Amino acid sequence: MSDSTRDPVNRPLRPLPAIIFASRWLQLPLYLGLIAAQAVYVVHFLMELWHLVEAAFGHQGALNALVTGIGYKSDTPIHALNETIIMLVVLALIDVVMISNLLIMVIVGGYETFVSRLDLDGHRDQPEWLSHVNASVLKVKLALSIIGISSIHLLKTFINAGNYTDKVLIAQTSIHMAFLASAIAIAYTDKLMADQREEH
Repeated sequence: MSDSTRDPVNRPLRPLPAIIFASRWLQLPLYLGLIAAQAVYVVHFLMELWHLVEAAFGHQGALNALVTGIGYKSDTPIHALNETIIMLVVLALIDVVMISNLLIMVIVGGYETFVSRLDLDGHRDQPEWLSHVNASVLKVKLALSIIGISSIHLLKTFINAGNYTDKVLIAQTSIHMAFLASAIAIAYTDKLMADQREEH
């Protein structure tokens, strides 16, 4: 059987295309690095949570660490948790979770799309979005995740608005609106491209 009639799926690549195609594995250390970064986020989350629990039981050192970490300032000394501090700490924890979710999407979706198949078909824990992920879908999901993270940061800033200047508040709001406009543009562009593919 000649090469022209051989199954194209099983046909070996020529040397140069094979090298170029194999270069996708150079991304593997990048995804492993993101996994390490997520591990750091897990440690940070647990430390913040532990400080919150300690502060709830009156530990002054833990309370000071929380106040410093969230950038909260007060005209009077802080000797106990208050609603604002708790809310800011919880928002910071949610922020870590959302960034972790973003990392998972980049690691799993990026590896599946650009490096190699994960062969998760039929696995009970397969993410629903992974079954139809591609570069466009991943891009839209990342944009939406970034908007969510930006929203949390903006909410933290407004709750703690007394410690920020009007210039900072306006700048953060403008940046958030820019993220929102970018996500809408990306989603609209993806919809136009999908409609064109359906027409053809």
